[in-house]
Amino acid sequence: MKKIYYYKLIRDKIPDRIRLAGAQAKYKKLNAKTFEEELIKKVEEEASGMQKAKNRPELADEIADVIDVIEEIKKLKKISTKDIAKAQKKNFLRKGGFKKRLYLYWSSDDGYKTNEKRRDRRGNFKK
Repeated sequence: MKKIYYYKLIRDKIPDRIRLAGAQAKYKKLNAKTFEEELIKKVEEEASGMQKAKNRPELADEIADVIDVIEEIKKLKKISTKDIAKAQKKNFLRKGGFKKRLYLYWSSDDGYKTNEKRRDRRGNFKK
């Protein structure tokens, strides 16, 4: 039996789907701390699926996955929709929106520390 290793958080019905397909799997229930860590990783995984979407229905499906994970994080951390709206307003006032469609190639080092991953010249995330 060939095994494919995933090492990732999965949705509740995935073990049943694997079993119904006649396959086997190994999985475990996560403790609260690890679950939270894996949820944060899951956002990135689901968001990366948006780049692979080939049409509107696929993109809608990927966006739904991202929203589902974010909603779970909101529940876990007790963050309300009102909290999110307040943060969005604050970010908009501080950083603006995306109306101008600006793309940053580089800037001189002014000491600003980003929490985002670094990208290469093509815009792909560095490994």
